[in-house]
Amino acid sequence: MSHHAPTASTAAPTTVQPTPFLKWAGGKTRLLDQYADWIPQRYGRYFEPFIGGGAMYFHLEPEQAVISDVNVRLLDCYRAIRDQPEALIERLEDHQRRHSADHYYQARKRLNHGRGVSALDRAALMIYLNKTCFNGLYRENLRGEFNVPMGRYANPTVFRHDNVLAASRQLQGTEIRHASFEHVLESAEAGDFVYFDPPYVPLSATSSFTSYTGDGFSMALQQRLAEVFTELAHRGCHVLLSNSDCEAVRELYAGWHMVSIRAPRFINTRADRRGDVGEVLVVGIADR
Repeated sequence: MSHHAPTASTAAPTTVQPTPFLKWAGGKTRLLDQYADWIPQRYGRYFEPFIGGGAMYFHLEPEQAVISDVNVRLLDCYRAIRDQPEALIERLEDHQRRHSADHYYQARKRLNHGRGVSALDRAALMIYLNKTCFNGLYRENLRGEFNVPMGRYANPTVFRHDNVLAASRQLQGTEIRHASFEHVLESAEAGDFVYFDPPYVPLSATSSFTSYTGDGFSMALQQRLAEVFTELAHRGCHVLLSNSDCEAVRELYAGWHMVSIRAPRFINTRADRRGDVGEVLVVGIADR
């Protein structure tokens, strides 16, 4: 059964439109207007296998959704907000109150090496570090340790109380899975909507940013993702995928409709390398 995707205009006037509660490389908040024409008006379940900051998910507010990622710490945050928002808020308030260089590095050490740290406490640590680290960057070293230094913020806002509650309400009807993108093949059916926002193919050897989970995202995985995209589209799913606008991506998705997108980029260690970059939106909308 298909449902209309609720929008801000149809939501109850007393509710706040949820927005991403984390900064995430490649976040889509500023690009949603460019995607609007390619988002189906009606669909069954919504799937987003590289959930990241969840800009598309929170924008659509789908009634039924499955979100997933391979980053366990990221999923801890979504589960905590869905299941324990008030307890999470208490912990975030404490982190915000105690913010200092000493507290930041103690929090980072606890996230990486703390034994017996609950999933709820890990989520609070993750959100606090994300909002106070250098340039809002999430990066792990090869040992899986979050290793970003503290940012230069005079008075950082770690969270918004109303947004945590709004995100919690939205997540109530959502299944959260720790899984690779291929799991969508097990569940998605004709009429469902799948949005892929994977780590991008680097535009050059020096621009590679594939350290979200410490082990990168290889071209072999990009090839497998293209195969999954094709299988889902042929199954009758509505499929959208974002990636770099480069020759390798255009070859992988040859035959599918592609839309050029101009994307502002703010996460780079060098300010002169931020700014608009070319992205492509690959469209596999089912003809139904």
